[in-house]
Amino acid sequence: MSAAATTLDFAPLIPVWAISTLAVLALATTAVGAIRRLNGWLWRSLSILLISAVLMNPSLVEEEREALPDIALAIVDRSESMDIPGRAEAAEAALEALRREAGNDPELELVEAEIGNDAEGTLAIEAMQAALAGIPRDRLAGVVMATDGRVHDMPEDVEGLEIGAPVHHLLTGNPEQGDRRLVIVEAPRYGLVDEPAEFVIRVEDDAMQGTATLTFRVDGGEPQTARITLGLDTTVTAQIGHRGANVIEIEVEPGPEELSLINNRAAVSVTGVRDRLRVLLVTGEPHNGARTWRDLLKSDPSVDLVHFTILRPLDRADATPVDELSLIPFPTRELFEERLEEFDLVIFDRYRRRGIMPPLYFDYIARYVDNGGALLITAGPPFGQAVSIYRSPLAAVIPARPTGVIATGAYRPEVTDAGQRHPVTANLAPAEDEEPWGEWFRRIDATVLGGETLLQAPDGGPLLVLARAGQGRAAVVLSDQSWLWARGYQGGGPHAEMFRRVAHWLMGEPELDEERLSASAFNGQLLAERTTLADTPPPLELEWPSGRTETLDMAATGEPGRFSAMTDVTEQSGLVRLRSGDLTSVAALGPLNPQEYANLRPSTEVLRPLVRENGGGAYVLGASAQPDLPGIRRTRLGADASGRNWYGLQRNERYIVRGAERTPLLPGILILLLIVAALGFGWRREGQ
Repeated sequence: MSAAATTLDFAPLIPVWAISTLAVLALATTAVGAIRRLNGWLWRSLSILLISAVLMNPSLVEEEREALPDIALAIVDRSESMDIPGRAEAAEAALEALRREAGNDPELELVEAEIGNDAEGTLAIEAMQAALAGIPRDRLAGVVMATDGRVHDMPEDVEGLEIGAPVHHLLTGNPEQGDRRLVIVEAPRYGLVDEPAEFVIRVEDDAMQGTATLTFRVDGGEPQTARITLGLDTTVTAQIGHRGANVIEIEVEPGPEELSLINNRAAVSVTGVRDRLRVLLVTGEPHNGARTWRDLLKSDPSVDLVHFTILRPLDRADATPVDELSLIPFPTRELFEERLEEFDLVIFDRYRRRGIMPPLYFDYIARYVDNGGALLITAGPPFGQAVSIYRSPLAAVIPARPTGVIATGAYRPEVTDAGQRHPVTANLAPAEDEEPWGEWFRRIDATVLGGETLLQAPDGGPLLVLARAGQGRAAVVLSDQSWLWARGYQGGGPHAEMFRRVAHWLMGEPELDEERLSASAFNGQLLAERTTLADTPPPLELEWPSGRTETLDMAATGEPGRFSAMTDVTEQSGLVRLRSGDLTSVAALGPLNPQEYANLRPSTEVLRPLVRENGGGAYVLGASAQPDLPGIRRTRLGADASGRNWYGLQRNERYIVRGAERTPLLPGILILLLIVAALGFGWRREGQ
């Protein structure tokens, strides 16, 4: 819309400071002449003032102006907390009212922006600043934010935002409604395997006091319950079962008033670490492979090795004086009675029964394995003889029984079909175009009693057998020739990698379990992976955070024993539970504890500093499609911009000039005559 306007304008012919100096001199001369009653003082002063006015060059400017409309910024919260019934509808009604106001007012434009979902919560200030970057601040009429008020990026210094227009908060939802929520006060990031980890939690409830039932589970396992007091910090513990990520789910029962059950649940991921793996290696007699085992275990920085080699057994005597012996007695009682439970793995390397250890200690070791310990036997010829440690209580946990036959001759170890699938030996066998493994020359024949045979001789005789025994694990290597691989004989073989995997499988490394289920979510997809020794895995059952269930078939990945399934993720956050046969797992969709759901009660407190700083107002809309909307007024610049039931959008009265015409107010000839006349009158008065 165009309009004409006339203004007085000055275009000084010399700098203003020079004109000001001249005018001050004129006034000073006038004052002095008046005081001393000098002749002609008035006319001379008048002439100087006329000269100053001429130098200012005043003129009338007639402009044709085109008014610029003001711009109102509407920011609507579309984050997940707005999915609570009634909030999104109230925000949409407020936005529609602004649209009508802008449609009816030609001097007002409306710019709309949204607050989207973000892992860090509701980033309202970020959305506002991004929208303001495209709006001239001198045309900004005001900012209207329709949100539940749970904003997570409020700066401490709101003055630094420099908005320059009123900011109004239209609160969606009912701030009087109660809600129960679970708060993780303190949680460890790391925990020791097989040790309890402590968590401090608090359950807040706006509608009641008393107690509530808490349920928690680890990695989707069986739930455990406890009764806790509402409003108080409570310490709970959960056992860290394995290395790597342990996901602990915590959930509190629903309260009498609930905005959502999402914030009744929380999850914590604790990385399980081992406090130095303690390994006991007992070498029954010196042999070529003894140092190889020692070097292998010492090369692992996470292993704390205790190694004993029996150099002179009790049944052997020689003439060496006792004072020249550098040996110590084998501390059988300390190791196998007092401190056995401190070890994560016990290894017997070519050990034979010679009376050093009584049968009772072998029974202690068998119980140790049955209660969760790990045992590895690397067998030499004594394993197939009458002095074999199999002829002891250890037979209850050893997965292979020697036949008494000791086979000799060159052969190359082979990976069995089960070994192709088992993570301990998977991907270790040489490809067809690669050099074969080096040869071994001896093996101890045995009958496999249980577990899985991963390595075998060409004639089918077992070489490496792994088995679970009670709560623990046991393995037997039926040859004392593996050290040839470590020495690189005939090209060697994967000695270090294979037996490192064997040791870590025995100590419960989850990535090496032969039956394993894992899942991860990324790029809107959920990928589940299954490791199994079976030809086909059981179907995959999914339970999404909303309670929806889904069943998928898992397809082979091309690697033996590896299967996977992928599906679209339709829910933004929470934990999805997976089950395949007897195995369970969980995967996080988005952050484990979204900031967005930490507190779902509507509030004006968070945005209050911003609203006050910019002269706006806060108004409760409620939660419905027909909220209690405040009125909208256009206010003068600098006037009050909010009232009890209305909010204002300021008029900035900005415009652009389409044309202008300048008319001088002091014509040159006329002013010159006046100046000459004033000077003449002054001289005349002085002459009288």
